[in-house]
Amino acid sequence: MKKAAKVRIYPDNTQKEALAKAFGCARWFWNNSLAQTNRLYKETGKGLSRQGMNDRLPGLKKEFEWLKEPYSQVLQSVSLNLSRAFINFFEGRAAFPNFKSKHGKQSIQYPQHTEILDAGLKLPKIGVVTAKIHRTFEGELKTVTISQTSSGKYFASLLFDDGKPEAESSSEGKAVGIDLGLSHFAITSDGSKFDNPRILKKRSKNLKRKQQKLSRKVKGSNTRKKAKRIVARVHERIANTRKNFLHKLSRKMVNDNQVICVENLAVKNMVKNHNLAKAISDASWAEFTRMLKYKAGFDGKVYIEVDRFFPSSKTCSVCLNRVGSLPLDVRSWQCQSCGTKHDRDVNAALNIRNEGLRILALGTSATASGGKVSPKGGRRKSSVSKALPVEAGSPTLNDPRAQLEGSRLG
Repeated sequence: MKKAAKVRIYPDNTQKEALAKAFGCARWFWNNSLAQTNRLYKETGKGLSRQGMNDRLPGLKKEFEWLKEPYSQVLQSVSLNLSRAFINFFEGRAAFPNFKSKHGKQSIQYPQHTEILDAGLKLPKIGVVTAKIHRTFEGELKTVTISQTSSGKYFASLLFDDGKPEAESSSEGKAVGIDLGLSHFAITSDGSKFDNPRILKKRSKNLKRKQQKLSRKVKGSNTRKKAKRIVARVHERIANTRKNFLHKLSRKMVNDNQVICVENLAVKNMVKNHNLAKAISDASWAEFTRMLKYKAGFDGKVYIEVDRFFPSSKTCSVCLNRVGSLPLDVRSWQCQSCGTKHDRDVNAALNIRNEGLRILALGTSATASGGKVSPKGGRRKSSVSKALPVEAGSPTLNDPRAQLEGSRLG
């Protein structure tokens, strides 16, 4: 099994200069290969393969002597990554590769001949770079990716292969459904609610002040470069605080449950709503579900995604009656079929859990979306009636029928 870890490195001035040259050469070769591939594709309908990109390197090094300065396999890794980017694009997993800019984050990759020492990290043609190795690693070191952030910090991403097979997943244990939102970041099927930290909103005033100072600086001046780095540090703190919250919450969910069910949200479509785009982006639901998925895979847990069109909020989790409409401002409602009072979010989480367990039991990805939810004990009653709003809270947890149904499903 392959695992990665990220460590902070502290190159000296000479090593910084060597890394800057390597960043520049890798960026130039990426842009040159991408432009050449685009040109050939327009002319012949075929682009450059990974081998075709590598075959161009000897001629380019004769024409541009400075391409010989970085470690040779750094440029070969560019060919590998660019070819993978094209494969991901044609298979629908990613967007079309973009040209790289000298502004912002920079990175290079060492596929071999790297070593972890007591003094730090040994890199070809760079030497031993001081690194903050915060723990021990098991397995063989496969690749090392060196990156420089916009704030000027250097990091090394270490990829290890311990040779062990992937953990076998098991569904024996507690199952939980998670409904993601904005008022509360996550609501679980057992009634727990986790507040949305709203990291960007809390630091927006500080960010606005720094950005205003940056806008007043003269372009190309050293003071503008310093102000730009200060703005980058504010963004970095916001991102780090958000990642800290997401890592802790995802780890708690994986540790406490064996089967984790979430909705497959179309975040790219949801951010088209200009009233909620900033709040949705700040919540970072996609990153949270990504963390849940890979952590569950490492621990042998089961991660299930329910179709985004599954009517989790409109369906009664007790009798499966579906209401005709449920506006967003209605946070709690009463089922007209069985009389159960529901907290909107807890009810949605319960339905997500039940639908995930159904998918797991059937061994299929088919979902009961589009009004195909069938109630227990025969045909369900008409679902054209509107939901009846009730007092806010989680009355479902206090309803004996809901508790009985939840214990039977769990």
